[in-house]
Amino acid sequence: MTSSLPKWADLFLIPAINVLLAFLVAGLVVIFIGEDPIRAMQIMISGSLGSDYGIGYTLFYTTSFIFTGLAVAVAFHASIFNIGGEGQAGVAGVGVAMVCLTLDQTYWLLTLPLAVIAAAMFGAAWAAVPAYLQAKRGSHIVITTIMFNYIAAAFLVYMLNNVFKVPGAMAPESRRFEAGAQIPRLDQMADWVGLEMTRTPANISFFLALLACLGVWLLIWRSRLGYEIRAFGFSEKAAVYAGISPFKITMIAMLVSGGMAGLMAINTVMGDLQRLNLDSVLGAGFVGIAVALMGRSHPVGVILAALLFGVLYQGGAELAFEIPSIPSQMILTIQALVILFTGSLENMVRFPLERLFLRFQKGTT
Repeated sequence: MTSSLPKWADLFLIPAINVLLAFLVAGLVVIFIGEDPIRAMQIMISGSLGSDYGIGYTLFYTTSFIFTGLAVAVAFHASIFNIGGEGQAGVAGVGVAMVCLTLDQTYWLLTLPLAVIAAAMFGAAWAAVPAYLQAKRGSHIVITTIMFNYIAAAFLVYMLNNVFKVPGAMAPESRRFEAGAQIPRLDQMADWVGLEMTRTPANISFFLALLACLGVWLLIWRSRLGYEIRAFGFSEKAAVYAGISPFKITMIAMLVSGGMAGLMAINTVMGDLQRLNLDSVLGAGFVGIAVALMGRSHPVGVILAALLFGVLYQGGAELAFEIPSIPSQMILTIQALVILFTGSLENMVRFPLERLFLRFQKGTT
């Protein structure tokens, strides 16, 4: 059934109302705890956007969420639900670490492109097996990508303890990368143009994420392959009738999706940690699902949704520090509410808006 809503309402107004409803419900929870929701919101906003320190951390989280959101979005266009971004990003960290540990005596301009290629290839390779199992064996990709998240975690533990671990060290992590594999942070880049910015983990991979958004837009909406992916996503039977190969589209969509998730390792492993350890992903693969849903699987929407979740992460940390009675799990509650309203309860907003727009259109004719 075709929506009667204008495109701007579908892409921006409905998500905005859903987010507002999520925050209203979250405010009721804060009131139940016994705190002032207005003050809590002010702390979250000022903590995430009120200083260059907060903005830096917000952009750091946003970068990771853009990559994982794009990963889910690309697969969505082919009607594939890739929820293996957590594992794909984790395995990609191994590829990034291999490049960085090998070339960290050179220069970051040489190391970064090779690390990007390694991250994309390792992430795509980890997505290839579930894609093949669905395309050739009919295995449900939701189940296989969930399983591969756990396999990736076990693989990462093995690599850290048996390959990358520094001899004699207790921590399961690689050695720290030398200067040749340390990419510029945003505060360092600000120094290049004479600006002062507080040191934060936000780094040049933020611009890489924006380039990835442009690349996905060109692929999905400005290429023949993208048209085939969208046609396959709308109707597999019609796509097959038109000569589009389900195997080809499933494999390509998942390879691109896995590659996008893998690029997140540039931001965390190479940019922030400057080493490989067990905590390089920290749930960003799952947050990408919410980002893609809220962003309507469009790169612009993904950027805006990733920024919102970046604000939630950084603002939530400040909120837990300023008001200890509000636990850090409150941010998970807000995220769950955003997912609930933008996913399961979307029609609760859509149907009344459609009736309102139809009534308005009839009144103007």
